[in-house]
Amino acid sequence: MTIAERQKQPDPRERSERREARAWAWAVSATPIGPLLLAATDEGLVQVVFHAEEKTAAEAVARLTRRLGAEPTSLPSASPASTAPSATAPSATAPASAAALPVARCTEQLGEAIRQVESYFAGDTKAFTLPLDWSLITGFNRRVLRELAAHVPYGTVVGYQDLADRVGEPGAARAVGVAMGSNPLPVVVPCHRVVESGGGIGGFGGGLETKRTLLALEGVLPQPLF
Repeated sequence: MTIAERQKQPDPRERSERREARAWAWAVSATPIGPLLLAATDEGLVQVVFHAEEKTAAEAVARLTRRLGAEPTSLPSASPASTAPSATAPSATAPASAAALPVARCTEQLGEAIRQVESYFAGDTKAFTLPLDWSLITGFNRRVLRELAAHVPYGTVVGYQDLADRVGEPGAARAVGVAMGSNPLPVVVPCHRVVESGGGIGGFGGGLETKRTLLALEGVLPQPLF
């Protein structure tokens, strides 16, 4: 089986993906790297989206609606700071008592995620302690990202090859790059800390300036002069 095939192959240790509609909540938080959209289910933070201006945020919400099977009940209004979380229920026809608990839980998860992300950018939080919902990613990509989240701390970097070695796939350095590009939880799962072993900064889905800003925040690179 090729690395590409393994990337799509579910890990037998993973639980089966749930197919029923799921409650979730989302909000946009203003940060030094631009607006971030954060979304959470009752299990934890499920997605972070860079550059979440109105059009990008709407597209991200539409994608999540399809994947999680729940329509948003409302959209948060734009504001200079973090918007109020917008909760979604599994079904408009579901009994209120059945939907209330997961909706309340995902809104709570989202509020804590916003608090920790804001604290990270303020320089106070060095390690996220958030429950994470990994249901948007499976197989090899999930294994690599979980290794990254657990064992590459604030202020350090790791090479693509080293990360491949850590998950027992020494020939998969290129596939690690693909996994970083598919990361649904950037910043919190720190794909900005993955760099080229030769000293290059490597690629980044949020753009290289965003990657440089995050590495500078953590003291890996010097702060830009302008």
